[in-house]
Amino acid sequence: MMMNLHLLEIIQFGFVFQGFNLLPKLTAVENVELPLIYQNVPAKERHERATKALESVGLGGRIDHKPSELSGGQQQRVAIARALITNPPLILADEPTGNLDTKSGKEVMEIFKELNKNGNTIVLITHDNDVAAQAKRIVRIQDGKLTEVADK
Repeated sequence: MMMNLHLLEIIQFGFVFQGFNLLPKLTAVENVELPLIYQNVPAKERHERATKALESVGLGGRIDHKPSELSGGQQQRVAIARALITNPPLILADEPTGNLDTKSGKEVMEIFKELNKNGNTIVLITHDNDVAAQAKRIVRIQDGKLTEVADK
């Protein structure tokens, strides 16, 4: 049991939810800072890192906006910045384009491609074949069984 706990401490991941899961009363930068609060990162450093993370997803000018003041695509980019804030090597994304219009979905996929190019592993779950077609590797699961693995 101790070894499993140790492995969990080593393996870090960021999670991007389909429904964004942003706290409505917090600004974009405050939402992105949340994981760092749990890591006891000092406030000034949290704010600086969260601002940089938002800038990296094209939202540097929207850091003080609350989720209700952002489009769906912008909210998803805040969620991506929050997932990235701890510099995880692995990002799990559950239908990250499912609630977005086509243009916003393409922008989000470009962010994931860039992250992957920079060394992050992205595990993206989708029902959208157009989104899946953009992956380097596709694993299909049907009725709980692996049905296909395709590498590009």
